[in-house]
Amino acid sequence: MRLSTVLIALSAGVAHAGFGLNFGSNKVTVNEDLKIPGNSPLELCPKAHDDDILSIEKVDLVPNPPKAGEDLVIKASGTLDESVEEGAYVVLQVKYGLIRLISTKADLCEQVQNVDMECPIEKGDITITKTVELPKEIPNGKYTVLADVYTKDDEPVTCLTAQVVFGAVKAAENDL
Repeated sequence: MRLSTVLIALSAGVAHAGFGLNFGSNKVTVNEDLKIPGNSPLELCPKAHDDDILSIEKVDLVPNPPKAGEDLVIKASGTLDESVEEGAYVVLQVKYGLIRLISTKADLCEQVQNVDMECPIEKGDITITKTVELPKEIPNGKYTVLADVYTKDDEPVTCLTAQVVFGAVKAAENDL
């Protein structure tokens, strides 16, 4: 659940789209047209973003990819064209491989508290830095997260997606 909280926090605080997977290995490929600048697996969802009120400038994760049992530091920046008020929400999906673990609609204003913010989130430049302790017990495998964020009036804030493979480094080291 903490991984999904991290991605909700990213979508809430700064606000992601198409990772493809090479099914024969643990490699994840990036669609460069949708890639969020910075060192992270975050991309914009594969849909139009002309009406999004959040422009993401950069997102960095340390380490990237995240590792179970280690602290994950998130640094993100962007610009909101409009304030985000109570009633904003995020439609969240988390999959483990092809299995859907979470499919929910969450209150965005509750989620942004995870990155020490609160609603209303005023328009203008936003910067967050957050450290999240990832549990050691995250099962190895591919996780896909989609966070589609809307204002209280159903206007698009942003839509982000990411894929993270836990255990890939360990598997690669064992092959050497």
